[in-house]
Amino acid sequence: MAIPLTRLGDRAFNHSPSSDAEAEYDRLRELAREEAAKRNSCFDRAHEAYERGDGAAAKALSNEGKRHAAKMAEYNKQASEFIFRENNATDRVPDDTIDLHGQFVEEAEDILERRIRYAQQHGQTHLHVIVGKGNHSTNHVQKLKPRVEQVCRELGLQYATEENTGRIYVNLQGGPAVMPPPPAHGSYGYSGGSGRPDYAGRPPHRPHHEPEEEQPDELERLIGKFFRKLGDCCVVM
Repeated sequence: MAIPLTRLGDRAFNHSPSSDAEAEYDRLRELAREEAAKRNSCFDRAHEAYERGDGAAAKALSNEGKRHAAKMAEYNKQASEFIFRENNATDRVPDDTIDLHGQFVEEAEDILERRIRYAQQHGQTHLHVIVGKGNHSTNHVQKLKPRVEQVCRELGLQYATEENTGRIYVNLQGGPAVMPPPPAHGSYGYSGGSGRPDYAGRPPHRPHHEPEEEQPDELERLIGKFFRKLGDCCVVM
């Protein structure tokens, strides 16, 4: 069941967005919300028509509701693709990092699983997943982190919360989740300190070797693949 969306604005971005970028993201999510409201209205009226024995009207309203649902899914898909490209541009995150800010939970789950599969196929050893700290979620509860952890468990991968609690380190090789040391220039987004994750009771091990970098054209093809099958999504970080 879809949950009413709220305006996210620059909270969906990992950088200070232009007013045009912020407006476009909000515009797409707003259009999706409007289509969701129309869909719900149609389905409610279809149920009422069915209850009073007007099968023809019920069918027509149901079909109209489905058309609004398809439009909602398309607008959400466009918003998901837009925010992903904004937050994962090559000059904003390194090749072993994926930022899921601004994604609905179901969108994030699909994107992450595809990204993990792609990374494994190309010999990457680990992945840093940016999920946010939940500061803008209802009651400040993280929405994306539990689902990311669930995906990792389902794929048999060990993970650890990084010192920055809005990030998760995933070992793509199936071994213990032990992060390599951050680079001297700090491009991985560490906030200082030891850089060690919370291992949830697992003993520390020496980090694995650094992964091979993905070529920009391969990454661009990957981004395109992410959004072919994204459908109706409901909960946002």
